[in-house]
Amino acid sequence: MDAAAFAQVETVRDFNRYYTRRLGVLTDRYLGQDRPLSEARLLYEIGDQADVRELRARLGLDSGYLSRLLRSLQEQGLVRTHAHPADRRVRVAELTEAGVRERADLDARSRAGISDLLEPLSAAQRRQLVDAQQQIRRLLRLAAVTVRPVDAGSPDARQCLRAYASELAVRFPEGYDDAALVDPRDLTGDGGALLVAYEEDRPVGCGAWRRLGDGISEIRHLWVDARARGLGLGRRLLEGVEADAYKHGATTLRLGTHTALTEAIALYRAAGYREIPPYDRSPYNQLAFEK
Repeated sequence: MDAAAFAQVETVRDFNRYYTRRLGVLTDRYLGQDRPLSEARLLYEIGDQADVRELRARLGLDSGYLSRLLRSLQEQGLVRTHAHPADRRVRVAELTEAGVRERADLDARSRAGISDLLEPLSAAQRRQLVDAQQQIRRLLRLAAVTVRPVDAGSPDARQCLRAYASELAVRFPEGYDDAALVDPRDLTGDGGALLVAYEEDRPVGCGAWRRLGDGISEIRHLWVDARARGLGLGRRLLEGVEADAYKHGATTLRLGTHTALTEAIALYRAAGYREIPPYDRSPYNQLAFEK
């Protein structure tokens, strides 16, 4: 780790230490109640009710620790668990009436604490703080996304490509025929690959490349789920696809796009692609680019 990276790490660590201390998450009486943050957070995440497996995945908890937290809340009369009526193998957690009241009290205490924190600041300083926190959240989400090659015929790949085709069918005035999607058999070995972006194990984007000729490859199907837009994930995916194609011998990349996709066109230009004459007969490739 070089000096600049070390300084960045230490700055983030210092912020984390300050913020957790300021919000009181290190005590066993979070927000003045007789329970730690972990139990309070679980009350919030359960909501009306929640699948225990989904809770475990969402919070990143091992099953033993989650079971202990649920048992503690059950003993306090705040939570009950039962089998799902449609699948008795699935356990469901839900708040009791006392749990609903307790969660409402937690919400009120949390809002009051944040209100007290913001009160000394001017309106402009509050906006500055909120804008900074939103930016931090966007960057942390982007940092947590993983991008990796997957089998182009896998369920995650098919899910992304179906979503891509469905969106283009709406956005293109002439619609979109999903027969234009690249054949998964073309996306293997040195012939091509499909990369999928995952946020908390949920596929939220994809991009593919396929070999056109000696040293020339084509980028296809770059797509980001609407819920993950605004993070910079499109650029991250594009760079991942470029790097994977280069690793397999590509020195020139081409792509085609539709004039309706203005944000994609801006992304490609910003990433160093220059406009070239059309290189194929696809009716959807109204503009062609090369890098």
